[in-house]
Amino acid sequence: MTLKLERIYDKPQDLSGYRILVDRLWPRGISKVNAKLDEWEKEIAPSKELRSWFSHDPEKFPAFQDKYIAELNGNEKTAAFIKLISDKLKAGNVILLYGAKDRENNQAVVLKEYLEDHIGQA
Repeated sequence: MTLKLERIYDKPQDLSGYRILVDRLWPRGISKVNAKLDEWEKEIAPSKELRSWFSHDPEKFPAFQDKYIAELNGNEKTAAFIKLISDKLKAGNVILLYGAKDRENNQAVVLKEYLEDHIGQA
């Protein structure tokens, strides 16, 4: 099955997959009912300090990637999250939802790549 990214503000593209919000903060203006989430994994998102430093500046994205990966490697919840994603992918698609406007320079992009590199190793 497939690991996908979807911006939570877009009309849901895939309601058949397992939908996980991977932002630390709840997206403004989105109701919990309309989000159609299966899970909210805020502990896997970048720290408040890292989010504030990055501030969605595309020029900082390469450094943000490195810092976020370091946070993921040091996060005690990461192994369980990788296992959850691996298990859910056996049954169907998994959609990582994020709120950032920039579709290419955000934490979900980094997380998806990280998961793809680590699935099967947890």
